[in-house]
Amino acid sequence: MIDGTCRGDCGHGFEEKTMRIVSVLATALLLALAGASATAQRPAPVTVDVYKSPTCGCCSKWVDHLREQKFTVRATDTDQVEAIKTKHGVPTAVRSCHTALVAGYVIEGHVPAADIQRLLKERPAVVGLAVGGMPVGSPGMEVPGRPADAYDVVSFDKNGRTAVFSSHR
Repeated sequence: MIDGTCRGDCGHGFEEKTMRIVSVLATALLLALAGASATAQRPAPVTVDVYKSPTCGCCSKWVDHLREQKFTVRATDTDQVEAIKTKHGVPTAVRSCHTALVAGYVIEGHVPAADIQRLLKERPAVVGLAVGGMPVGSPGMEVPGRPADAYDVVSFDKNGRTAVFSSHR
């Protein structure tokens, strides 16, 4: 120590204390960066707005299916489901019993949650997805003791053109 200033070699433990502080700060910085990275990679919660008839049990089962797959669902019972389908451009040929809106897309009928997740990940230039009719074995349409029907999930565009998005056999 010269003039009351420790240079770190005088036995006061200056270097050891400094290294501990630097080590603690470096660890805290790494943990903060790791937490920010994990938060950035975690997708934002997706809310699905479902419009369905108040008397349709299969629609409620489909809502349960989405919730089981970690979607947040706001279900609205309405007698105006057909008007909602028309407003959002659902082609007549693929209409079913309920209509949903999610992240700018329209979901018609008993579309599996996995297909909705794929749609949201890939973000194709379509209006939405549909499962026309009510095929047995599709989410919400399970019938104990009866095998599932084969069915397609189709995408549809603003002109009503459809294309197979996925097949379930």
